[in-house]
Amino acid sequence: MQYKLRFKGRYSNYSIRSLQRDIISGIVVGVIAIPLGMAFAIASGVKPEYGIYTTIIAGILISLLGGSRYQIGGPTGAFIPILFGIVMTYGLDNLLIAGFMAGIILFLMGIFKLGSLIKFIPKPVTIGFTSGIAVIIFAGQIPNFLGLTGVVQHEYFLENIYEIIGNIGTINLLSLFTAAICLVTVLYTPKLFPKIPGPLIGLIVSTLIASFFYPNHVATIGSTFGEIPSNLPHFNIPDFSIGQIQKLIGPAFVIAMLGAIESLLSAVVADGMTSTKHNSNKELIGQGIANMITPLFGGIPATGAIARTATNIKNGAASPISGVIHGIVVLIILVLFAPYASKIPLASMAPILMIVAWNMSERHVFLHLLKTKTEDSLVLVVTFLLTVFFNLTLAVELGLILAVIIFIKRMSDMMVTTKVLPNPRNRLEKVEPQMVTDAHDCPQISIFNVEGPLFFGAAQTFEQSIMNTIHYRPKVLLLRMGKVPFIDTTGESMLSSIVHDFSKHGIVILSGVNEQPKKVLRKTGLYQFIGEDHFFEHTGEAIDFALLHLNKDKCLGCKHFAFRECEGLSGATKTIEDRRVYST
Repeated sequence: MQYKLRFKGRYSNYSIRSLQRDIISGIVVGVIAIPLGMAFAIASGVKPEYGIYTTIIAGILISLLGGSRYQIGGPTGAFIPILFGIVMTYGLDNLLIAGFMAGIILFLMGIFKLGSLIKFIPKPVTIGFTSGIAVIIFAGQIPNFLGLTGVVQHEYFLENIYEIIGNIGTINLLSLFTAAICLVTVLYTPKLFPKIPGPLIGLIVSTLIASFFYPNHVATIGSTFGEIPSNLPHFNIPDFSIGQIQKLIGPAFVIAMLGAIESLLSAVVADGMTSTKHNSNKELIGQGIANMITPLFGGIPATGAIARTATNIKNGAASPISGVIHGIVVLIILVLFAPYASKIPLASMAPILMIVAWNMSERHVFLHLLKTKTEDSLVLVVTFLLTVFFNLTLAVELGLILAVIIFIKRMSDMMVTTKVLPNPRNRLEKVEPQMVTDAHDCPQISIFNVEGPLFFGAAQTFEQSIMNTIHYRPKVLLLRMGKVPFIDTTGESMLSSIVHDFSKHGIVILSGVNEQPKKVLRKTGLYQFIGEDHFFEHTGEAIDFALLHLNKDKCLGCKHFAFRECEGLSGATKTIEDRRVYST
């Protein structure tokens, strides 16, 4: 019998059966999280137990307080280059402070409802730095995979490559064999036993082989970092000063931004797999609280883990309870089996991280964007190269700046200002640009089609297009603005300049002005200056008004362009009278 409890939100329709599913899923994900947590911590330049602490504390808090039903939180590969750089530059204590500050930033982002803004980060930027991080992680595990000795870790990629090349003669064949055993086991376990986590089996098999057949011949967690304690660290508030806050605000902001991107991306993936919808702002609040509390117990920054979240869903998770159980499982294993974890060879950890790097590389999307050979390809390559050869902060900053510049260029290219005239021989057409020639124009009225957003990137082009096209002083300037969706203050300023210039000897008429541009013109006072009676919904009405104005000014008539009161091509009269031809 299934008993349903009265829960709402992420726990709606929760039942005993749901709890059973959460327990099973939580156990599976918890087992998977242990080797990953230790591996991410080691690669980040800290002791492996810090990764376990993060998995327990942040994992439980993110599940309880976040905005996704299925999110699994903890240390992730994306943080490795950032955290390693902070440890190398500022030390472990300052890493904890930076993590705490990042938690505050994430919390405030959620409070001020900035969760939806993360989706505006261009895809080439996210793919570029994600692929760059994957390359750094993969290369960083080569020394452990080969068992190299004498390798000194550096902050920058090229320096680490030089270290590998310089010490390539110190390869430990037993380490290489251990890593190969783990790699093969991790790759083939899912194919043979889909329900069993490959990384865990890989660690167990390779560790047992190394321990029984050649003990003390390969570097282990215990020989490198010391024994892993079987209990959580004590609560400790780190000492920090204003100077440290100023020094670490940059790294903290990078941790927060990357954490926000990764967690919300993971939540979106979970939504797609389960047809649910997460609360992005609540997710950021949960991530923020978790990252504020975790450093107080010695944990490193955490975020949503896409692979573990997907595994959680595939194993039948029904609610955030599965994430809580996953943290409890890791705690139990820590207490019971910590001494045994110290015997794990570093060579066994290396292939696990290499596979993580391979899976997070987004190689298919990377190659697809590269093949397009567009401006997006440039943003992708620049972000990728800066991530690999410099640092993530610079890569994201310059990648975003380049993406914004390209976006502005694209938007400015959309701004087209064309001089047009009615076609008296084609009743189905509106006004046409090909009707304007050196031999066929009207000196009294100038009509322009304005298309595209009128903003700072296109404003000057707009003004020059009109001023350079008119080599005389028409008495009426008609701007057809039905295809101008947006105008900013710079665009308004350029429009104002044109209006004030033409108002000295004639009038300016606007037709089809959309609501947003009209609202801006009202706020700046230009709407009132032009005059409400000079704004028309349809071009035909605007032309009628222009003809009345020209009659008052004793229009002389023109044999090049036949308005109703003009001499010459009188056949155009019917075209002008057909309002549908000029409707915007």
